[in-house]
Amino acid sequence: MAGLTEPGLGLDVERVVEALELLLRPPAGRAERDGEAVPGPEGALRLETLRSNVSALEERLRREPGWAALGGLRRAVLARAPALAAGAADGADPCWAAACELLALLLCLKERLAALAAAPAARGPGPGAAPPPSADTLSVAQGQAVGRALRAAVGLGLVPYLPPGVGQRPGPPAPPAAPPATSGARLHAATAALSELAQHSALAAPLLARHLGLLLTSLCLLGHGPAAYSEGVSESERARCRETLQHILDRIYQPLAVRELLILQGRPKQSPPSSGEETKPALVRAPAWLRRLCGQLLSERLMRPSGVQAVVRGIMEGTGAGGAGAEAAAVDWRKCDVVAKILASCPQQCRSLQEYYRLVCPQILGLLHIQDKLTARQFQRVATTTLLTMAKEHPQLAEKYLLQPLLAPLLRCSETAELVMEDLSAGAVLVTEAELGSCVEDVLKVYVVGNDSSSLLLGSLQSVLGVVFSLYSFAKQSVSYLRSPCQEILLWFLEKSEREVSLAVLEGFAGLNSIVPTLHPRCRFCMGSEGGATIAVEETISDEDDALYQKISLEQCHVENLVELLSHCQKSGLAGDFFIRCLQALTHVAVEDEVASNLAAAPGGSLLELEQYHAGQRRKLLVLQLVATLCENISDTVFTDVAQVQEFVAATLQRACASPAQGPGAAVEAQTLAMAMGLVAAMLGGAVQLQSSDFAVLKRLVPLLEELSRTYPEPVTQELASDLRIAICTHGAFSPGTLGAAADSVLGKKPGTGVQRPAGIPSGAPSLGGGRAPSQHSHSNSSAPRERSEEQTLSHEPGTTGPALAPCTDSPAGLQELLVSAYDPQPPGRAAALRCLTSLITQRDPEALRLQEKLLQVFLENVQHEDAFVYLSAIQGITLLSSAYPERILPILLAEYRCPAHGTEDATATITRMKLGEVLMRVTQALGDMVFKHREPLVQAFLQGARDPDSTLRASSLSNLGELCQRLGFQLGSIVQEITSCVTAIAKTDPEAEVRRAAVHVVVVLLRGLSEKATEVLRDVLRDLYRLLKYVVVAEPDGATKLHAQLALEELDAVMRRVLFPPQTLEKKIVVLP
Repeated sequence: MAGLTEPGLGLDVERVVEALELLLRPPAGRAERDGEAVPGPEGALRLETLRSNVSALEERLRREPGWAALGGLRRAVLARAPALAAGAADGADPCWAAACELLALLLCLKERLAALAAAPAARGPGPGAAPPPSADTLSVAQGQAVGRALRAAVGLGLVPYLPPGVGQRPGPPAPPAAPPATSGARLHAATAALSELAQHSALAAPLLARHLGLLLTSLCLLGHGPAAYSEGVSESERARCRETLQHILDRIYQPLAVRELLILQGRPKQSPPSSGEETKPALVRAPAWLRRLCGQLLSERLMRPSGVQAVVRGIMEGTGAGGAGAEAAAVDWRKCDVVAKILASCPQQCRSLQEYYRLVCPQILGLLHIQDKLTARQFQRVATTTLLTMAKEHPQLAEKYLLQPLLAPLLRCSETAELVMEDLSAGAVLVTEAELGSCVEDVLKVYVVGNDSSSLLLGSLQSVLGVVFSLYSFAKQSVSYLRSPCQEILLWFLEKSEREVSLAVLEGFAGLNSIVPTLHPRCRFCMGSEGGATIAVEETISDEDDALYQKISLEQCHVENLVELLSHCQKSGLAGDFFIRCLQALTHVAVEDEVASNLAAAPGGSLLELEQYHAGQRRKLLVLQLVATLCENISDTVFTDVAQVQEFVAATLQRACASPAQGPGAAVEAQTLAMAMGLVAAMLGGAVQLQSSDFAVLKRLVPLLEELSRTYPEPVTQELASDLRIAICTHGAFSPGTLGAAADSVLGKKPGTGVQRPAGIPSGAPSLGGGRAPSQHSHSNSSAPRERSEEQTLSHEPGTTGPALAPCTDSPAGLQELLVSAYDPQPPGRAAALRCLTSLITQRDPEALRLQEKLLQVFLENVQHEDAFVYLSAIQGITLLSSAYPERILPILLAEYRCPAHGTEDATATITRMKLGEVLMRVTQALGDMVFKHREPLVQAFLQGARDPDSTLRASSLSNLGELCQRLGFQLGSIVQEITSCVTAIAKTDPEAEVRRAAVHVVVVLLRGLSEKATEVLRDVLRDLYRLLKYVVVAEPDGATKLHAQLALEELDAVMRRVLFPPQTLEKKIVVLP
């Protein structure tokens, strides 16, 4: 290197750039005189111009003194490259001579830049000044000149010597190839010079950015092409070309290398263009040897670290990775599928399929975690499609290298995992928050979004489904973003699996079987700092009572969340099938109960038998709890067709036949049996339009009804079972009167009112949600007109539940009738009367307003009613009455809230006071700005409620206090001292966690609502609140309370930062001087 740079000592880079411009100077013609732009040098320079430019350069190098240093450096460079020296001296081919001169000057520029970079750095700038550029940095003008020279060197030194079909780009046809005798040697000389230029960063950037494809083409041709294209090139030179090719491919940006290799590989045989690509220029079909070579090089890129991402980026980024282009590429599923097929196919040079999966599968899973929003959708679709393709082609390898690593965080804490608890201390984190959240999101992307219900995917997901359900139950109890993805995963599995598998999995969630591995008994979920969850080792509970309570609470929580999950599966019929499955299990419980009790009472039983007995008892309790929860929450719309109703009734009849109603639960069993048989009677009576296929389903009940008519002890039930059997066998042609009475009892009608299709079956009777049209009593029933007339007559009697409570008139008699109906023992009639009274208050009826105190008393008494429809109607009436006359009504409400009515039980009084708190909150919302007048009485009432002995009322009062502060706009005045003192004392001393949580929540509401005004409004108590929150964070055992306190501290910290460090605003002021 030193020998080459010594002749160029003192040479300025500008001189080399001037020589390059001299070689590319256009002829002095009309274009130059007029100042017009001259086209590119490789297309516009004529042969005479090239000869004259080369001659002018040699003349300056010989004669002008300022060019002597460049001449010496040029001679040294040409001495090292004999092929370029011979070409520069050859006057027969001016194009090749000009290319050699350009390459020699570019090599001189590279040597000079390297010498400048190796020279000692100049003294740095002073403090505050920008750092100077490096010594080998080119200016903008110099960079443009070098770019033109590189373009000319490639156009004159590479393109003419490439064979047809190799490295051609869309555009004008290439010039004719040179004779084979000289093309190989010249192509090697130019390629070697350009490869040497690519070693310097200042020259490699423009060279590889614009001419990478042609440089790779020439290296492939010289190093791997047929020998006919490499005449005059030695084997060592070809080996050096292969090394240079690998060096450049390893050095450049890998997606760019992939893209260039794909272009160089050309289009496949008979590949029609896809939609949207007809206007793009078609690629040239490359020779077979070049296609094989490019495929091998692409496979090498794929097998490298991060090679999968490089291949995907190289293919997908060309579609426009940004803005609308990225959206269009994400929608172009065909391109994503092509990439997925490429990744799923094992290259030929890979040693084994297992080795390929071991290298590539972790990178495929890494595509799911791309954070760039512009390309995330593309990468996720490619990863999902690749995973599904691999799972279909090689399921065992896909499960080992893809699915198990994907589900590893969930499998790690499953009950089937072998955890060495001796090496793990209590509180040790098994799965971090980031790892668990990423795992759940990946499962959602692969399973739910991919939506491939193959047996492999369903089986692998089933192995962790118990942990996902436990996480779902945990997320339901807190504010976590994992709730929604866990629910979607569970619902997807239940929908895609076979019905029997789904039912078995649901039983596993409830603890009725062990088909689904659940969370390890020594593991527990903990709240994460980012809204997720972590899995840690649980401390061993020494107290057996505490352990039993925790186990029962967990089972109850799982049952409630299971029922909540089933509420989303009613349309598919899964909820109805599971309900029937539970009823069938309940039948087995009734049959086995007596046998199991006798077995437990038998002396001398072994420990194994005793353990089996206790396990059976636990299962029976779970079944009872599950059936009760299902009946309470989703039984009204659980059945979707007649077949499910038949299975429900069959389960009830089987239980009645197996164990007739006896003992303490006889009344409940008899009522359940009557409801089931009445449901069948209602269907036969016209509540549902039955088809012939429905009667075929109902005929399955005939054997059970016949057995019930012979064995059941009650004659009425025997007669009804016999009549139902006859009605089913005759397809409803024979309809005795007992069927109508049974149907009326289910539909909630009085005897003789006829059978009509109800809007919903009340009192826990499961209704049919299949949407069948109601029947118009097409079967023979001569009493139908009479029954309808009787129904119209009965609808006008007091106390009925029909629409006869229409006396919402202005007459005093109508008002008195409404007041009487407000005490109707039937909840629907009472609620309807209360609604009519509320309507009279809204209409400002004079008679109703005159009796406002009487109406208030009626509403207050109905607030104590246990039916939600009744007391909500009463609350609405009190709210309207109080907003109309706050001066009269509000003091009465506050007095009732402070001191409930005497003679009521403590539990009833507490519930009534909480309902009155809801009334007061609605009144404050209705009053609007007028609530400030009643600020002190309201606050004092809630502060008094916060000191009540009942913990539920204390928590409710504090919640109402926080909401009242919001309604007041946090304009509390001097009463803020009392509020802060109250919440401080409660947060520190109250024994109930929910009350302390509510007290801290009031502080959070105050700080969040006041924001920057907190330092003004709370200036006297801000220090006390800060100390309270710090105390709660340090000493509070309840996690939720501690989280509320931490949020309040963060809010206070943000407020103080905004006050102490206000944001600087730049304002432009214009001052007019006098």
